[in-house]
Amino acid sequence: MSRILIRSPAFVRAARRFVRKHPPAAVAIRETLTLLAEDAFHPRLRTHKLKGSLEGCWASSAGYDLRIVFEFVEHEGQEAILLLSVGMHDEVC
Repeated sequence: MSRILIRSPAFVRAARRFVRKHPPAAVAIRETLTLLAEDAFHPRLRTHKLKGSLEGCWASSAGYDLRIVFEFVEHEGQEAILLLSVGMHDEVC
């Protein structure tokens, strides 16, 4: 099931900042977002619910320690994914 990806302003800022510091990560992030839109629970993504202050959010792996945090939402009558943040595990979780 394909979903729409909605990039929050915080996600855009975090992605720009992260890619500026780690240019090779741009490809991994792009590939992960493509896969996330196609199948949010693909085994390669290791998608899981978050706890604590991020309860209600989900995270997917975009590399060894790189995570994308998001929420499932509805947008114009369709299922969508609201991208909230991207960064190293300790930075976003």
